[in-house]
Amino acid sequence: MKQLLKTLVLVLTFSSVCAAQQVVDKMVATVNAGVRTELITYSDLMWQLALQPNTQLDNPASDDLNRALRLLIDQRLILQEAEKLPTIVPTPAEIAAARGELARNFPSEPAFRERLQRVGLTSEKLDEIIEQRLKMEKYLDFRFRNFVVISQKEIADYYRDVFVPRFRSRFAGRIVPTLEQTREEIERNLTESKIESDIDSFLDTARERAEIVMLNQV
Repeated sequence: MKQLLKTLVLVLTFSSVCAAQQVVDKMVATVNAGVRTELITYSDLMWQLALQPNTQLDNPASDDLNRALRLLIDQRLILQEAEKLPTIVPTPAEIAAARGELARNFPSEPAFRERLQRVGLTSEKLDEIIEQRLKMEKYLDFRFRNFVVISQKEIADYYRDVFVPRFRSRFAGRIVPTLEQTREEIERNLTESKIESDIDSFLDTARERAEIVMLNQV
């Protein structure tokens, strides 16, 4: 992939206080896909990590920060496309439901709130992040899922070449389910695989077209 990557130094911005701890924010990267320039800060990375269960927040690992950065860059690229479609704006009920589902990934509601407080992620900002995620999901469904077509030949080939050998290696001696018994499962697997491949291709092209500037190492 061809990306414009520039490294600048000493780009520090503002400080904020959260959970009795001072966190120095800094600009990490900008993403310009021709529509507008999106800024990614260190706070954005920490918020991303905070929403991932079992991810360390105190002195986070460089690998975790860089994974969060790559994910946020991809999200910015998708979101710029998603916001061109006003009909996919999530409803307040959808945002509330998604927030509840997210909270259930953590040991308890108080533990979830405490984790957000540690990184200065307010309730309003959390709802904004959730709204953006829902926009992206709706856009990807509209752009890719609605146009996936799985042929009967693809299903039969997958059954013969993948499902049957895998089943026999895992469950030696058991009767292999028939193609008809597994057709729906195989079609779902093939559909998700195609969508994932299409999204990867879409992001490869989007990254090549965008100007992504790294401002600070993480």
